[in-house]
Amino acid sequence: MHADQVLKQLLLTEKSNKLSAELGQYTFEVAIAATKHTIAQAVEQTFKVTVTRVNVQNYRGKNKKSRQGRPSTTSDYKKAIVTLKAGDKIELV
Repeated sequence: MHADQVLKQLLLTEKSNKLSAELGQYTFEVAIAATKHTIAQAVEQTFKVTVTRVNVQNYRGKNKKSRQGRPSTTSDYKKAIVTLKAGDKIELV
């Protein structure tokens, strides 16, 4: 997998902003098939930083109903929290 296929988007929430400011941890939505090693390599190649740790969480899609009452689900996704070496930063703007 290439880095652009592994990293889908950077997740910006109140909790992720607090983690990045205080602990140097950044949250990404990643490909379902991505492993911790491929995520670390993709972040290092894309942002030119050193990754020290990767935590991964799998999320199952939520159950929904359409207007006609037919059941469906939202998409499954995987979230990665990446910890950088002290002093490294990812510029968000």
